Amino acid sequence: MNIIVENLTKKYGNQRAVDNISFEVKTGEVLGFLGPNGAGKTTTMKMITCYMAPNDGDIKIGDLSIHENQNEIKKKIGYLPESNPLYYDMPVLEYLEFAARLQGVPDNKINERIAEMVALTGLNKEKHKKIGELSKGYKQRVGLAQAMIHDPEILILDEPTTGLDPNQIVEIRKLIKDLGKEKTVILSTHILPEVEATCDRILIINNGKIVADGTSEMLRKQAQGQEIIKVTIEGAAERDAIISALGELESVGMVDPVKDSEISFIINSKDGLSSRKPIFELCVKNKWVLTEMTPLETKLEDIFRELTTNCKGI
Repeated sequence: MNIIVENLTKKYGNQRAVDNISFEVKTGEVLGFLGPNGAGKTTTMKMITCYMAPNDGDIKIGDLSIHENQNEIKKKIGYLPESNPLYYDMPVLEYLEFAARLQGVPDNKINERIAEMVALTGLNKEKHKKIGELSKGYKQRVGLAQAMIHDPEILILDEPTTGLDPNQIVEIRKLIKDLGKEKTVILSTHILPEVEATCDRILIINNGKIVADGTSEMLRKQAQGQEIIKVTIEGAAERDAIISALGELESVGMVDPVKDSEISFIINSKDGLSSRKPIFELCVKNKWVLTEMTPLETKLEDIFRELTTNCKGI
C-alpha cells in the first residue's frame, strides 16, 4: 500500500516543524527517514499515523485521506514510536493479547498471531515475564511485536533497534528487510550504517524541509562534486617535494597528507577534471614508485553532515 505525502505542513506557533514537504513511499519499499534532532521526522510520522493533524497538506494511504478516513488508516498501520510506550505491569503474552484485541485481530487468530510475533522477535525466553522486568532490548522487541501483531500493510518504525545488542540488531534488520518485500516500511534512525544495511531509499529532512531523496548510491554520486583519490608514493624524493609537485598539476585542487603516513596523500581534483593520468605520468617522470591510487567514495555520514549543517539540498 502506497503512502503519498502532499505539501505537508505542521506549525507550532510561528515555527514550521514540517515545511511543505511531499514524497511517496511504494509497496515493497523500505524508506530510511533521516534527520538531526528537531528536523521534523517524528512530527511527520505522527501525522502519517493520524496521531497528529497537519496544518496544511494531505497524506493518502492508498486511496484514503487522513482528513476523512483516520479509523480505516489506523487499522492498516503498525507504529513503533521512539518512546515505545508499554504497560510495565503486564506480562508479555497478556500485553500482546491486549494489543491484538485493540487492533481488531479476530478471536480465533489471536493465539496464532501472538505465537508468530514471539518467534519473529525472539521473545520466547522472556514471554512469561512482566514487561517491566525485561531489559531495554527485550522491551524494544515487545514494541516491535505489538506494531506487527495485526499484520498491517504499513510499518512506521521510529528508532527500532534502540537498546539492542549487535546480534539482535542484525536479526531485526533482517526482519525489517524481509517485511519490506511485501509491506511499506518507513524507518527512522540515527544509525547511518543501519540505513545502508536495511533501506532501499533514503530521505533526509532538515529544518522541516526535504534536502535529499534517493538511494545511498545516488546520493553519493550527486554529492561527489570532485574526484577524490588516495595516492601512495614510495621513493627517494622528500615528502615536501612530492606534495609540491602534486599540487602544481593543473587538475589538482588540493593535496592533503594522510595522518601518520609519510608517503600517502589524499588528492582532490578540480571540478570536472581527473588527476589519475597526470599523477601517473608525474611518478614515471620522477621515477617515483606509485604503489596505490584508490578512488574514495563520499561516505553517507559526510553527506548527512553536509546536508544538515549547511542546509544544502541534493
